Amino acid sequence: MSRSWVLVEDATCVKTTDKAGLFKMPGQKDAWIPWSQIRDGSPDKDGETGDLWITDWIADEKGIDGDDEEEGDDD
Repeated sequence: MSRSWVLVEDATCVKTTDKAGLFKMPGQKDAWIPWSQIRDGSPDKDGETGDLWITDWIADEKGIDGDDEEEGDDD
């Protein structure tokens, strides 16, 4: 099974809970993203900045712009 991913560069994880992270993204509104919609290797600790990979579905749902990429599912 494959997922479509969206890359948001220089995203900062502002706050975390057990279910989601609050991310600040350059030029976009802050957004809560469920961990289930974030690819491993993305920022996941308070204050951490880096490449945020989120599912195409959640990007559309939250109105987040980024670069699209099709990849195999990590699960």
